Amino acid sequence: MRISEHYSAWAAAYDSDRNLTRDLDALVTRELLGALRVRSILELGCGTGKNTALLAQIGAQVQALDFAPGMLARARAKLRATNVTFTEADLTQPWPCADQAVDLVVGNLVLEHIADLGFIFAEVARVLAPGGRCLISELHPFRQYLGAQATFTQADAQIRIPAYVHHISEFIHTAAAAGLTLTALHERWHAEDQGKPPRILALLFTKPS
Repeated sequence: MRISEHYSAWAAAYDSDRNLTRDLDALVTRELLGALRVRSILELGCGTGKNTALLAQIGAQVQALDFAPGMLARARAKLRATNVTFTEADLTQPWPCADQAVDLVVGNLVLEHIADLGFIFAEVARVLAPGGRCLISELHPFRQYLGAQATFTQADAQIRIPAYVHHISEFIHTAAAAGLTLTALHERWHAEDQGKPPRILALLFTKPS
């Protein structure tokens, strides 16, 4: 199965499954972005809309992209905000967004499934307006080094979704090569992570004015 098919298969249970990484990602995203107010937002890999509701509160217009039809169906069903547009899109192909059209790009728990970060950050730089910002929140590579991977249960079988390990330096250097400036780096633990490596890596970038 393709990654998109795995996520469509997971969609019905995604919000109710116990998932500390998903829950911590939502908390970190709200902490880092909740006070912002921007004109337009592009969300990468919206899934079931787990963070889209927050983005609808802080952005006048939100375009939420995902490549899994099952995930998009769930997101559309639970979020009826008139300022949100859900679009099926493959992030490894040119994004359906005009140049310099958005003030904020947000990607949560999605880049672990994409091999080429160079294309992603080039597209971020293309669609961001001058002075625009980008939040990338991912499963921390330290967890991946220990074997952590997006996993769900289907018909009593554990399904591990294919993933790529991107080191912290790779995120920073690839974004810099696209002309983006790192403005903040956060490593966060869930309350149940005592004695373990950080669970979430959150990076904030800015496109120079």
